[in-house]
Amino acid sequence: MNQSSTSTTSTRRRSAKLLGVDVGGTFTDFVYWDGKALHLAKRPSTPIAPSKAVLSGIADEGWAPLEVVHGSTVATNTLLTRTGARTALITTKGFRDTLVIGRQARPYLYALHPERRPPLVPSELRFEVDERIAADGSIVTDLNEKELTEVISRISRSDVEAVAICLLFSFVNPIHEKRVAEQVRLLGLHVSTSHEVLPEHREFERMSTTAANAFVAPVMARYLRALEDGLSPKQGDSIRLRIMQSNGGSISAAQAGQEAVRTALSGPAGGVVGAFASARTAGIENTITFDMGGTSADVSLCPGRILERTDLSVDTMPIKTPAVDVHTVGAGGGSIAWIDTGGALHVGPQSAAAEPGPAAYGRGELPTVTDAHTVLGRLRPDRFLGGTMPLYPDRAKRALATIAASFAGDIYKAAQAVVYVVNANMVRALRRISVERGFDPAQFSLVAFGGAGPLHACDLAEELGIPTVLIPGMPGVLSAAGMLQADVTKDVEQGMVYRVRASDHGVVTVLRDAFTSLEARAREALAADGYHRGVRVERSLDVRYVGQSHELTVPLGRSVSAATVRHTLAAAHDERFGHANPNRDIEIVVARVKSRSAGFQGFTSASGQELARAENEKKKTTATIVWDRPRQTTILERAEFQRENPARTSLLGPAILTQLDTTTLVPPGWRAEPDHQGGGNLILRRDA
Repeated sequence: MNQSSTSTTSTRRRSAKLLGVDVGGTFTDFVYWDGKALHLAKRPSTPIAPSKAVLSGIADEGWAPLEVVHGSTVATNTLLTRTGARTALITTKGFRDTLVIGRQARPYLYALHPERRPPLVPSELRFEVDERIAADGSIVTDLNEKELTEVISRISRSDVEAVAICLLFSFVNPIHEKRVAEQVRLLGLHVSTSHEVLPEHREFERMSTTAANAFVAPVMARYLRALEDGLSPKQGDSIRLRIMQSNGGSISAAQAGQEAVRTALSGPAGGVVGAFASARTAGIENTITFDMGGTSADVSLCPGRILERTDLSVDTMPIKTPAVDVHTVGAGGGSIAWIDTGGALHVGPQSAAAEPGPAAYGRGELPTVTDAHTVLGRLRPDRFLGGTMPLYPDRAKRALATIAASFAGDIYKAAQAVVYVVNANMVRALRRISVERGFDPAQFSLVAFGGAGPLHACDLAEELGIPTVLIPGMPGVLSAAGMLQADVTKDVEQGMVYRVRASDHGVVTVLRDAFTSLEARAREALAADGYHRGVRVERSLDVRYVGQSHELTVPLGRSVSAATVRHTLAAAHDERFGHANPNRDIEIVVARVKSRSAGFQGFTSASGQELARAENEKKKTTATIVWDRPRQTTILERAEFQRENPARTSLLGPAILTQLDTTTLVPPGWRAEPDHQGGGNLILRRDA
């Protein structure tokens, strides 16, 4: 099952054969550029062995990519299911229980019987060595080599596969940490050191992130080796494999195997990159991205730029690594509807996923959001996935019947209720990233994508007062497309605690030296992966006013003067908190550098051209579809609609636009029209 389109002819690596792959909980999505045209495909995921769907999809389609960009859920799933490597920890004497103590936060303040998940490293595998580095980097206590030898001997008998090393203040002076790592590597184990994984202050977060990386890295490395072996051609050119990072850029497979924790939000990041690029082609700057797949919905606020954060939490574990600012809720097409003991309807977070999948797919039995849309007639059995995958409305009706008793036995009312409830869950997520942060949703456009996003987009926009909905040209596989568009990036950082007094105005020498070193490392890392030309470098700082305990990450240009840093912090502080104090002393906590090599820029959301006609394309028709009530509804192939609108006339709802990778609903009172900018997007607005 594939769909192609003609692409623009001017592009970097124009003749290269590139493949973007996004492995989701329900479907694995493919976007393949053969040097001349785009080809799209979706196939059910294989959760037990994710690479199986990837490799079989490539083989079935007969593609021969030279470069593959892959969004992986391996790191996230490994952390959530606690199925990573048996890991040991070596730390400074007196700090072995930092992973357990944490910050003594109480996430469930009123829980009568609170439960905490155990740390990734059990007590018997947490070891201490006598050493001490001061906050200024000076050596207070030399490393006790005898103790280190004893610890390594105990580790060698502990059947561990990975070791995390996190010594106090190693981010300032890593001399002891390097020595410990040197000795541990003689055992042939995977080693994660905190001065490489997260060279920043805050011991708990640094230890947690380093332990998580050690826990996940061996699993990720095995997965990537198997994937590379499967991708390797029997003859001819080798295939370059890149992995999507949480920060919206990609890294080499080798680096992803070493720094697996950087891929914790791999898939959602690709979607935000693709959605932001699609909105740009339509001349839209302020967007809220809405990615609804089979298992979850991911939302992100983009006020003219893609926002990043470093305070991630996976299953209550802090993972301090740069990541696109995405909020996720358990609301997808496969989310299961259920009735609680009080008779209230819930949807999710449990999902039917790919196995067995929604009842409408022919294997599952529990009612899901997909089944609700099928019962209401919004998903068309003869047009689902371009007509390549059948739907079973009778099975969907039997599934909805299991909860229909709460709705007087009416399966149509039950189906409508399922849609209303899942919409409410997603509206809360959208409010959280917009209204609760002081942004008015009415000032933004909603970019909806994912296999199920265009089914719900107008309902969510209506609820939040968002005036415009944009549906990209290939929304169902946009995350995979975004991975191709994503820059190849390398993040490096250096922790410090440097005070800049209010009277200082000249160059901050420590910053100049730090950025010179960081930029050299970042460029060398890209060059090692084969990216030498067109490299851009971005600087930023984590900075705060003296006396504050948390800092802001602010962009910084080439100037490293104290006045520039102070002015930049004041502007960011005023934007975030509504006030600033330019005359107060500040502290620089972390210097950051991001190097970029531009990703594939040969296409927009639909290659700037019309989508090709699907092999089994259906003509325009009408049917009775249940909205607020049963209504006569136009059903039309999206490609046909866009082809038949040279004058850019609009389509008044109710209407259903079908295509290979998704179905778009145009509810009553809404109007759809092609993007006037020629980017292949679809624009939906309330009818005047």
